[in-house]
Amino acid sequence: MVELTPPWVDAGPVDAAEHARLRRRAIFECCKWDPQVEDVSTVAPFPLLLRRDAWDEIARLSEVLAAEAIAAEAELARRPDLHRDLGLPFAVRRALRHGDPPPGIARVLRFDFHWTTEGWRISEANTDVPGGFNEGSGFARLLAPSFPGSEPAGDPAGRLAEAVAAATPPGAAVALVHATAYTDDRQVMVYLARELEARNRRALLAAPDHLRWRDGRAWIESEWFQGELDAIIRFFPAEWLPNLPRASGWRHFFHAGKTPVSNPAAALLTQSKRFPLVWDRLETPLPAWRRLLPETVDPRDSGWKRDPGGWVVKPSLGRVGDGIGLVGATSEKEWKPIRRGVRFGPRWWAAQRKFTAIPMGVAGEAVYPCVGVYTIDGRAAGAYGRVARTPIINHLAQDAAVLVEEEVPYGRLAAL
Repeated sequence: MVELTPPWVDAGPVDAAEHARLRRRAIFECCKWDPQVEDVSTVAPFPLLLRRDAWDEIARLSEVLAAEAIAAEAELARRPDLHRDLGLPFAVRRALRHGDPPPGIARVLRFDFHWTTEGWRISEANTDVPGGFNEGSGFARLLAPSFPGSEPAGDPAGRLAEAVAAATPPGAAVALVHATAYTDDRQVMVYLARELEARNRRALLAAPDHLRWRDGRAWIESEWFQGELDAIIRFFPAEWLPNLPRASGWRHFFHAGKTPVSNPAAALLTQSKRFPLVWDRLETPLPAWRRLLPETVDPRDSGWKRDPGGWVVKPSLGRVGDGIGLVGATSEKEWKPIRRGVRFGPRWWAAQRKFTAIPMGVAGEAVYPCVGVYTIDGRAAGAYGRVARTPIINHLAQDAAVLVEEEVPYGRLAAL
């Protein structure tokens, strides 16, 4: 077996006083309003510092994965016969059958990479409404000065704002549509709003039921804004949209909408964890996905009951690691509803072949890192890091800045 070179550069934690200072700055400067979950600080005192060649590799892989995903999504939009196998709710499937999707702008995806005994693998793709922009951009900038010779992997929030600005005129009204009652969603949208405002665009924080639709175009009529929108950034999961009142016009995110959206709701077609179940019935080749995503099957076909330790069970539209079943990492209390769900509704679940993640040592402790690489309009734009004490990256994981070895200019390299 070829010995793999770890992608990480050793970077210990900052001291307690510096961590407390950075944590306060993250709250006020980066809208990191949830720095504590239960008894866990969600802001890691150390970065995920990547070798330059390792970052270049996963950035390139993410761009290939994005191109394949967009092509597959376009084909799936024409194949309603496959939508049920993706584990999509009936109301979503019905909405996807009618008409053309709204125009898309600033298409953003995020691929979650893990370092394993087989090299880089992805556990999933966030193609619908990926988050983490305030940590991926703001917190990485805060932490980088503490680690000389490093720089942030990119600026996903800034790149998203630039892409929206490039597609809209100066002063354009852009609605940032999200579940306004959720602090973790609100903080991402407030941070993005600052980035848009810095680019001379009017950012409007809104819930989906704030919108009014006229001939397919989105408007807002409220005390804080009245007028037509030039664009929408959607941070409201597509499978939640059918829960809104019919009068809200939520179907315009799926079809007949004329206001440009980032991302159109058809993104849910590749967000599903059951996406691999339809690969063999698509004309779109997916070589990168087949190589990087572990084997994924319907739980009725996986034999996971006979060999539960060899598989990971996931809800088809699960997010933030919720509902994942992994032997040795999921408690028995959490396993009970998972087993019940798979038994009575297997078509809403997927079983994924387990990979062996390699933990990273930090200050004598082993942690499991995940690097979420963003692509915006097909180009790698930055990364969002998370670390956990178990192989499951869930809501208890810590957010970690993703830094990269600073690139040495050619002239300086020649002088060394």
